[in-house]
Amino acid sequence: MFFKIVLLLVKWLIWLLNGRIHIEGKENIPTDSGYVIAAPHHSWMDPVAIAIAFQPTPLIFMAKKELFQNPLFGWFIKKLGAFPVDRAKPGPSVIKYPVNEIKKNKKALLIFPSGTRHSENLKNGTGTIARLAKTPVVPAVYNGPLQLKNILKRQKMIVRIDKPIIIDSKEKLAEFNDVLTASYEKNDVNWDLFKDK
Repeated sequence: MFFKIVLLLVKWLIWLLNGRIHIEGKENIPTDSGYVIAAPHHSWMDPVAIAIAFQPTPLIFMAKKELFQNPLFGWFIKKLGAFPVDRAKPGPSVIKYPVNEIKKNKKALLIFPSGTRHSENLKNGTGTIARLAKTPVVPAVYNGPLQLKNILKRQKMIVRIDKPIIIDSKEKLAEFNDVLTASYEKNDVNWDLFKDK
């Protein structure tokens, strides 16, 4: 409920400043199970716009454990669906927790598999989580203003949702990075700007 209220307020604020977020490929969102959303990360707008595009599905996402050291901020992001990850020594819970939430509670894990904001090095963890949860990976990209000042200029905001990637074999897992990269190259207008950074 907390997540939905915050998202509704943010959606209203974006509409007020910029207009609505256009969503392409909504029909590609699974409706009978949880799933993994894999997206490139260019700015703070990526998770905001993508969360709005995939509503009303409840989302979970990884956050570095240091963000939870502040009790108030930690409480806030936990309510939004964040769970802590020790990036230096990631334990089994990094995979077990999202797999459990996807399978049992039909939630969607929003993950930026490059690990850093401007990197093309897709991590195998995304495909591994999806395979263990027996659920698809849904590629999604945000195209639009990357800075607040450009949002105020009312530049068009689009979220493109591609067809789900099914990982039901070792072969499909081995091909996953290439398939996901191809989706980004097709749908992300900013890909050439960030792919080598």
